[in-house]
Amino acid sequence: MTDATPTLPPTGRRETRGLDTALVFNRDFAATPAEVWAALTEPALLERWIGTLSGDPLAGTVVFRMTAEGEDVPEEPVTITDCAPRERLALQLGVGDGAADPWRLEIDLAAHDAGTGPVGTTLTFAQLLTDPSGVGDIAPGWEYYLDRLAAVLRGADVEAVRFEHYHPGQSEHYRAMFS
Repeated sequence: MTDATPTLPPTGRRETRGLDTALVFNRDFAATPAEVWAALTEPALLERWIGTLSGDPLAGTVVFRMTAEGEDVPEEPVTITDCAPRERLALQLGVGDGAADPWRLEIDLAAHDAGTGPVGTTLTFAQLLTDPSGVGDIAPGWEYYLDRLAAVLRGADVEAVRFEHYHPGQSEHYRAMFS
């Protein structure tokens, strides 16, 4: 008998945004837009779910390193292309010397009323894809990181979110979606 790791169902979708093809995810949080914004932009919170951030965001460029992927992931320069606190953050990751194709990311936050409960937030995350050939690896990675963000916002154990629940099990789904 084998102990197979269960794969979580994929939640991403394909969209056209202007002239671009985008990989898009939504996540709903029982947190205010200010709380979600803090988890996206404050280095101490960001480090809990995805990586380290250094530099001055007001200068328009910061340095980021994904830490959940091991020690050998290099730092990447990030250019902030649009920023409306608690509403929108757009950036380009990997814009350093010789970067051929930076990742273009868009994050939008929208408050929603849970009816009888407190205000929550819907996060819409999009990666604009110049070349979708790597989406079978990229999409499960974003699923993983967005669920780690959800764990941080819930105050749950982020280490309980395991990459094996997303990759490789979701890979073929996303490859087919973008073929």
